[in-house]
Amino acid sequence: MGRNKGIEQKVWPLAERVGGELNLEVVDVEFVKEAGRYFLRIYIDKDEGVDLDDCQNFSERIGVILDEEDPIPQSYYLEVSSPGIERPLKKLADFEKFAGREAQIKTFAAIEGQKQFKGKLLGVRDGQVVIDAGNGEVQIPLEQIAKANLTFDF
Repeated sequence: MGRNKGIEQKVWPLAERVGGELNLEVVDVEFVKEAGRYFLRIYIDKDEGVDLDDCQNFSERIGVILDEEDPIPQSYYLEVSSPGIERPLKKLADFEKFAGREAQIKTFAAIEGQKQFKGKLLGVRDGQVVIDAGNGEVQIPLEQIAKANLTFDF
């Protein structure tokens, strides 16, 4: 496991705690290096969508906790935002919640001869994500999903 994944795993429960206090869902936590700078990005959401006040309140609360817990050894920039219309899907509950919506899924290994699927999410069956990619249903184990997100075609 890379160092960044370890930091994300340390930050995620802290972010979940703040999310619970503010009735917000933590969608994703990323710790990345871009142009020589480190960024901690936390994506939050709620059913009616998040606004600037939600992001600011979350940022202020998580900032205090991160200062106290100090899970990140180097300096970084904290960014809190909405996941956007092409929201990442991480948990089985995400695939259930967005059943009926269009999504794309990339897998670590080929399933039925392919590693990329785009189509309608059908939810979760037997603990596996089900998608109709136009040529019938495909069941994908969550641990095989490298990346998944909703899609929005114009």
